Amino acid sequence: MNSRQRRGVILLVLSALAAVGAFAGVLSVIRDVNSKVGPEATAYRLKADIAPYRELTADQFQRISMPRRWLSATAVTDLSQIRGKIAVTRLEKGSLLQTDMIVDRPALQSGQQEIAIMIDASTGVAGKIAPGSRVNIYATFKAANEKSRDESKVIVTNARVLDVGRLTALDPGQSSDDRRRNAAEAVPITFALDTADAQRVAYAESFAEHVRLALVAGGSATAVAPGDRTYTLDQDK
Repeated sequence: MNSRQRRGVILLVLSALAAVGAFAGVLSVIRDVNSKVGPEATAYRLKADIAPYRELTADQFQRISMPRRWLSATAVTDLSQIRGKIAVTRLEKGSLLQTDMIVDRPALQSGQQEIAIMIDASTGVAGKIAPGSRVNIYATFKAANEKSRDESKVIVTNARVLDVGRLTALDPGQSSDDRRRNAAEAVPITFALDTADAQRVAYAESFAEHVRLALVAGGSATAVAPGDRTYTLDQDK
């Protein structure tokens, strides 16, 4: 082997050693990254804002992968966890879904049924009523004739709210009877009621001048004395 061939062999050996060293360096970097990042896990990011108390659906979320060590213990990693759940507060676009952002949707009890009515957003809801709230339902009625008087009645006590719908603009083209509340916006509120109370609410929505809700403090049941269920202005004279 002449000197040129020896130099060629030496260069080949040095190139091979350099390649091995570079490969070892890459493996070292990969191992270092893996040790810092670790295995990945599935998480879910919100595609858009979600209003409070809205029922959650799979199409509201984008599936992503990220290092498990960066996820909090409350991160939702399986969308089956949102089944039957509602947002407990306003959820912001781009946020990662957490289990403490959602709660179970209130359910009907034995003998109850769902009934929804439109409530004036400004006077009947005021943003404080949510699923699970307890409310008293008031209705005001105009006097049927000159011999009778305008009345305010507590038609249902301790009604349990199941759902609070989206704010809806009332149709200005509807009849005067339908617009008797003179409200610009209303919110559909769903209650869990027995048959008698459901009938009272349906009657009030059809014939009362106004239907309003009064939030019961602390969500606990409260009693209304029979003498306090009906009010006329004459009682203050």
